[in-house]
This record gives sequence, structure tokens and C-alpha cells, in this order.
Amino acid sequence: MMPFSYSRPQNVSEAVKLADASSRYIAGGTNLVDLMKENVVRPERLIDITGLDLNEVEPLPDGGLRIGALVSNADLAWHPLIEQRYPLLSKAILAGASAQLRNMASTGGNLLQRTRCYYFYDTGTPCNKREPGSGCPARSGLNRIHAILGASDACVATHPSDMCVALAALEAVVHVQGKAGERRIEFADFHRLPADAPQRDNQLADDELVTHIELPAPRFDAHYQYLKIRDRASYAFALVSVAAGLELKGDVISDARLALGGVAHKPWRDKAVEALLIGKPVSHETFTAAADLLLRDAQPLTHNAFKIKLAHRAVIRALSDAAIGGHAG
Repeated sequence: MMPFSYSRPQNVSEAVKLADASSRYIAGGTNLVDLMKENVVRPERLIDITGLDLNEVEPLPDGGLRIGALVSNADLAWHPLIEQRYPLLSKAILAGASAQLRNMASTGGNLLQRTRCYYFYDTGTPCNKREPGSGCPARSGLNRIHAILGASDACVATHPSDMCVALAALEAVVHVQGKAGERRIEFADFHRLPADAPQRDNQLADDELVTHIELPAPRFDAHYQYLKIRDRASYAFALVSVAAGLELKGDVISDARLALGGVAHKPWRDKAVEALLIGKPVSHETFTAAADLLLRDAQPLTHNAFKIKLAHRAVIRALSDAAIGGHAG
């Protein structure tokens, strides 16, 4: 780990003034500290934001919620308003990491965590995310955990978050502040696909700080499921995960949300699939058609073709569970 300076600003404006391309904001540090220890990232300055007033969950006039960026994952998952209004989000958070890590990890930091690609962490190998233009050995190497959707010749890494898959399905909005002022970013636009610039995980400028996340008025609180398929039951990242939410009128789907994790550089959501579900009866045939459409462009690598079949079955199961209210499983 290289030497760095340390600052602890008293407010958001002060924090933003300190930030530039050579600095990093730090809160829980559950991912950043690991990256620094491995010399994957080498900031010259750490800006400690843990003292900022960004740790509240507040109701909004429309029934939605405003979630401060410093709310811990544990506090968010067990918050009464989250459990009542957005149980899909609560379940997704509790599927991630360990209890100890959830106590430390922040809501804003969860959005910014980086891929767990082996080659990204191994500084002895080339990696376009670390050093643009150096290559992507995962394409021809060990790629069992890598992307089947939205990848590029430059990068096949996947986004690791569970929480973000649920936030994508719930159509959250991310609020950020930088030297140029404040702006809001629709969650679908926050993370990037790799294309030819895989070093950029999201749309943030170097100085921009996530201040809070807004959730719209609650829906899908009765018929939802977060299904995570992983190699072991504890402290493992998803091979495939599914966030599913349905609104039903009798046995007919009146609204639907569906997002995948573990399969792309960002949480994967396809509005065409949701449109296909709306107006259809709850049935295995309907859910199979949705899975077919969602995975129509999947492109497997040498070792991860199993993810296509796994994701197909997971989508059907998650939608089936959501339809019958089987979200507790």
C-alpha cells in the first residue's frame, strides 16, 4: 500500500472541494481498503466522509424514501420502513456479504464496489479495468464467474452487488454532488457497460459524491422475490441473482419488474421483458417466455455457458415465487 494523505471534512461541500482524480472518498472501506492493500487502486488522498450528515432514512411526501449514503447496509436492511415498504430491498441486502461487513458497509459505497474478477485483483496480470489497453485475460482464461450479457472485447467483468440488483428493479434514483453542483441519476443510467472504457464503472465525475438514494412510492411489497444462486450459502458473490416484483389483478400480471445480477457489468434490466409480462396470466409458460427474451443475447465464454441455463431457471423460479407470495424462501 502506497502512502496517502487523510482528510476528514465537516460537510459535503468541503468534501467535494477536496476531491479530484487522485483521491477517494472512504466510508466503511469494506472494498476500498482491500483494493488499496492489493495495490489495485493507489489514491494519494483519502477523504473520510463518515462524519457527514448522510445517515438518515426519511419518508418522502409521495410515500417514497430518501436514504442517506452513509446508512449502513445492516441498518437499511432492518429499517422498519424498508421491511414494510420495500421488502425486496431488505432481502437482497441480507443475501450479501456477512453480518460483520453489513454493519460496516455503507449504502453509497455499495453502489461503488468494484468487480471481483480475479484478473482485476491480480496486479501481475494485464487488465483493462486497471490499465486501459493492456488486455482482458479473462476472455480466454478462467471465466466461470464472468459476464454473459453486455460484455465487450475489452472486459467481461460482472458487478458484484446484491443491493444494486434490487435498486435497479425498484427504479431508485441516485443523488450526487460535485464541484459543478447537484444532479440526480436514474439508477438504470448510473452504472456503465464496459464497451471500450471498462475502467469506468459508473457515470460519476472524479469529484462527485453520492449523497443519497431516493426510492419511489412503494410497490411490489406483496409479490416479490430475491433469489441468489452462489457456490456456498454464506459470504459468496452471486453466480446469478434475480430481483423480481409483480403486481397482480387476480391471476393476471398488471405490472412487473425484473433485474439480474452476476451476469453483466451492471445490474441487468430489460424493459421489453417486463412489458411482455404485463397483461399475461401467471403461468410457467409466461415466465418461460420472459426468461427466453431476457437471455436472448447471452454470449457465453469457455467456462460460463452454464450461467445461461442457470439464469433461465432462476428467472422462472423467482417469478413463480413472487407470484404466490413465496418470498420468504
